[in-house]
Amino acid sequence: MDLSFTARTVILGASILGIVGGVLGCFALLRRQSLLGDALAHAALPGVCLAYMLTLSKNPGPLFLGALVAGLLGALSILAISRFSRIKEDSAIGIVLSTFFAVGIVLLTHIQKLPYGNQSGLDKYLFGQAATLMPRDVFWMAILGAMVLCTVVLFYKELHMLIFDREFGASLGFPMRRLEILLTLLLVTVVVVGLQTVGVVLMVATLVTPAAAARQWTERLWVMLLLAAVIGGGSGTAGALLSATIPRLPTGPVIVLCSSAVLVLSLLVAPQRGLIWAWTRHRVMVRRIQEENLLKDLYRWGERRGGDWSSLVPWNLLMGIRGQSGSQLHRLARRLEGQGMLSRSSRGGHLTAKGLAAASHIVRKHRLWELYLTRRLELSSDHVHRDADAMEHTLSDEALAQLDELLGFPTVDPHGQPIPAGSQR
Repeated sequence: MDLSFTARTVILGASILGIVGGVLGCFALLRRQSLLGDALAHAALPGVCLAYMLTLSKNPGPLFLGALVAGLLGALSILAISRFSRIKEDSAIGIVLSTFFAVGIVLLTHIQKLPYGNQSGLDKYLFGQAATLMPRDVFWMAILGAMVLCTVVLFYKELHMLIFDREFGASLGFPMRRLEILLTLLLVTVVVVGLQTVGVVLMVATLVTPAAAARQWTERLWVMLLLAAVIGGGSGTAGALLSATIPRLPTGPVIVLCSSAVLVLSLLVAPQRGLIWAWTRHRVMVRRIQEENLLKDLYRWGERRGGDWSSLVPWNLLMGIRGQSGSQLHRLARRLEGQGMLSRSSRGGHLTAKGLAAASHIVRKHRLWELYLTRRLELSSDHVHRDADAMEHTLSDEALAQLDELLGFPTVDPHGQPIPAGSQR
């Protein structure tokens, strides 16, 4: 693919923004300050307008500086409002966002009425205009981005502590307030870097979306930072490339859509947090509970018949215990038969030796937990069955052994029913 020089410049700038925005967005996301980036982007607009009014130049240096100063002022305003007043941080963010943005719109409207104001091009800071990126813009983006990333690497340990255990860091003597200001300054810098590419309106998506996508795949901060950088950089490259090859396709929104597509994919298929895997684990759990309940019902039936677990239990009787339909019960029975735990016929089924061992283990969990609730929590014996019904499916063997020892290796439950012996007896 033969790309023009302008297209290559835009792709490089979008990639830099995606990488740096993804990394800093992780800190904002984990500190539950996702909207802080949005507030800072809106706060930077009056700085851009004032810088233009003072210099009457579209040189990126003064505009970057104006946006940086205004953004930092907005960040400090949020910190001051939330710290020295009764207004909470989310409300402070909303106040600063709306106030600074209103000032920016007023200044922008005033500039449009000035001579040559229509040629200022400042409206691109609202919605972004990546196609106007020049090599000098990308140079500034690269310099500022490198400074941000180097600062993150240098203060990684301190920033890690600020996010996850601020009080512990303060007790060790770390200047947490200064670190908070440093992190806010880095966030302001990233916002300034991205204004021309994606604009005020979409800046928050550039920060938060790659970080949110990366969060679905890992529990470790450094892995999350790397993944967010890859997702942000890849989305920036893909969005700019699509915009360069498809006519009249705006770069900023396409970048956001690319990162949003990665987020949706992550929400669906991430191993630990993905919705598909969560649904699959839920289905597996439901099936296991149904199977264990059937084993337990068969055990109790045999127990009532004096320990005769080899006689057939009629299907209609089993259907009446939990209100299952015939098809549901036969599906369960087929699965247990396939596992070698149940022997069945057209009239009913009974436990095999393997099934009896599994069923007695489940009943043992149930009755030990009932005894624990009555002895330790002093609950009435007629109020513990439902809770034990839930816990019997989640108690691990290690927890069960500890529970047995804690209760003094009991042999009967609160209702006088025998507790099946464990493997250690």
